[in-house]
Amino acid sequence: GLGLAGTGANAATVFQEFTGRLAVQGRYFPQSSLHDGQREQALSFSAEPELDLEDERGDSFTLTPFFRYDSADPSRSHADLREAFALFLGELADTEWELRVGIDKVFWGVVEARHLVDIINQTDAVEHPDLEEKLGQPMVHLTWLPDWGTLELFALPYFRQRTFPGRGGRLRQALVVDGEATRYESAAGQHHLDVAARYSHAVDIFDFGLALFDGTNRAPTLTLGLDSGGAAVFVPEYEQIRQLSLDAQITTGPWLVKLESYWREGEKDSAGLEDDFAALVGGFEYTLYGVLESNADLGVLAEWLYDERGSRAPHVYENDLFAAVRLSLNDEASTDILAGISQDLDTPTRSLFIDANRRLDDNWSLGLEGTVFLDVVSDDIQYGIRKDSFLQLELSYSF
Repeated sequence: GLGLAGTGANAATVFQEFTGRLAVQGRYFPQSSLHDGQREQALSFSAEPELDLEDERGDSFTLTPFFRYDSADPSRSHADLREAFALFLGELADTEWELRVGIDKVFWGVVEARHLVDIINQTDAVEHPDLEEKLGQPMVHLTWLPDWGTLELFALPYFRQRTFPGRGGRLRQALVVDGEATRYESAAGQHHLDVAARYSHAVDIFDFGLALFDGTNRAPTLTLGLDSGGAAVFVPEYEQIRQLSLDAQITTGPWLVKLESYWREGEKDSAGLEDDFAALVGGFEYTLYGVLESNADLGVLAEWLYDERGSRAPHVYENDLFAAVRLSLNDEASTDILAGISQDLDTPTRSLFIDANRRLDDNWSLGLEGTVFLDVVSDDIQYGIRKDSFLQLELSYSF
């Protein structure tokens, strides 16, 4: 990154830092596609520069745009403001507070397999099928930091629609999602004011967060419809939901014990019925330090994913086991490898995955990812992507 002092009348009072990441990414799909218009390979380029300005009081402004061009899927070529927020710091009654106003990203969660409670930001689903990449969210975010924990309040005045692969994209269902036909349960549509609050604290070996969210569901219900040309499509509909969540982690020696869970009301299931329900992801990670008298650490992870709606859950994680190993070489190149399996406990459906990363030097890094879908049964949501096993190689430059 590049750090500079301010100039002119505000010289030495405004500090600037310009950093970022450029990447070229290739994906290869060994199997022929199920759906017309899809290719066996795709090449894409992405850029994510970041500008940080900070004054001597600590107040700051952060700007992080994101761009991607994809050779195979025009819907994956997109731009977004990941961050564009001002941060103000202050103190009230000897207690520090922080206020963020603008577009920001907020992450909640502790587990590896699926971040269940992470609901503030919308998923950027064209970026990666693991649904971990997020769009920037307009918000007012107040954080209060007393001795007895951290209290956060959120006002979210504008809703971001989820992105979906287009007709030429792999890793999509048989029908494309028609974002132009999006429907909302709230008459305010994208301008419904969503609100959230979270209390988090660390007590000895126990870290936890309790949160409440009330607003527009980030995951849409997909129903059959017709586009303007009369072709069959999925039409997204966003319901109003309320979610009460808990995330917790116990850290003791080589053990990490993790839990994410929520109770939610207002969401429709795959049968189109609204029902209150609970879901959880829980498990552990055990790390063997200095394996075989080397500098390397080997972690063993296991997590159970459960949704009490069972087969009516509109996702694949209703009763699944996630197991993986994480190898960190702790070398100069920061080499790490995560590999494992996700197994449906009710059917033969499973997937294998690998995610490996290594720095080539101070600026260049190489990442390798792969996912293989195996024995996907016909009533599984993944049935439409059963031929979309893929290998991904990414070369990135950080500055």
